[in-house]
Amino acid sequence: MNSIPKDPVILLSYVNTQLRDNYHSLDEMCQALGVEPSTIISALAGIGYTYEPAGNCFH
Repeated sequence: MNSIPKDPVILLSYVNTQLRDNYHSLDEMCQALGVEPSTIISALAGIGYTYEPAGNCFH
């Protein structure tokens, strides 16, 4: 598993940048990074963000 940021605010920036620049979906990114989507979804839900598939980002 690749290391992803533990701080949720930094994770938000990291994930949205990765999704914008390198991946077409959250599932694709998670597979490439070896991370469960639920790990990211839960961490970002804790600071009020949800994944928007149409925009391929967390809002």
